[in-house]
Amino acid sequence: MPTTTMLDQGTAVIENAWGQPIEALEVLGVRRPTEDPLLRCAMHTRTALAIKDNAVTVHQDRLHALSRHGYVPDFYELDRITEAAVSLRVAHAENRAHLQAIRRVVEAREAAAPEVEAPTVRLAQAAVARSGWTRHAPGAAPEPSSPAAVVGTSAPTTGPRG
Repeated sequence: MPTTTMLDQGTAVIENAWGQPIEALEVLGVRRPTEDPLLRCAMHTRTALAIKDNAVTVHQDRLHALSRHGYVPDFYELDRITEAAVSLRVAHAENRAHLQAIRRVVEAREAAAPEVEAPTVRLAQAAVARSGWTRHAPGAAPEPSSPAAVVGTSAPTTGPRG
């Protein structure tokens, strides 16, 4: 089973937020004038993530080649091993930063466009609206309900009904 890279994670976050495959979003993200500046930002960040994802692969391959099982590095190769390890660590950190940036762009999009909410949230809001109940803030006490109707035998009353 192949491992999920940060590029795959970033792509999934973008596809889920915009609800389209990444190929379609790439076309939409490069249009000028920009119809969706947050999509353009997410796509640029994803491009940077793709570049760093390739750098991670290169540094991993280099480090594995220099530290493979049974291989005894020469003295001058110790600096190369250290450099490859440091470069790999920096590339991983940059990847995490790019992935976090994509998540922040998606959060900004969700905050800016409340009509683009998750289907479960919309369904819950519709159910609440249909039921006549109101939502309560977390930790807040619900409003007092109206008094319950008296249930009992129905007896004829004398006098006018109001």
